[in-house]
Amino acid sequence: MNTQKVTVGLTRSGKFRLEGSQKADDLNPKALMLYAAAKCAGLTVQAMLRKAKISLKALEISVEGVLDTPDVQAGSRFRSFNVSYNAQCKTLDDQNAVSRALALTQDKYCGTIAMLRTIAPVAHEISVVSTESVSA
Repeated sequence: MNTQKVTVGLTRSGKFRLEGSQKADDLNPKALMLYAAAKCAGLTVQAMLRKAKISLKALEISVEGVLDTPDVQAGSRFRSFNVSYNAQCKTLDDQNAVSRALALTQDKYCGTIAMLRTIAPVAHEISVVSTESVSA
């Protein structure tokens, strides 16, 4: 089995870009599908948070897919997916809203994640931290 993984991060300008040295032109079609899912999820949660007037300090979304072949081939099929959301917000109050927006993105509003569910099971992990210091 072969695992493909793509990670996008939110830039200061509010755009999503591939993490590391990867460029979309360098991705194979299977990885491009994972990239599309990560970017769709990011844009979806970003729109929801904009309506709530909440801005993120950081957001990283990784989408991993397990293929049924040892090497990527034209006939390779995904057997499972895992989406990891790592968000950083400014205040403790924002944490609940961000967690809810990420869960709704995963479960309801991101069409590309919904499409992945028709191919194979999709698991997910959500991690949200606040940079606000808690006084004793």
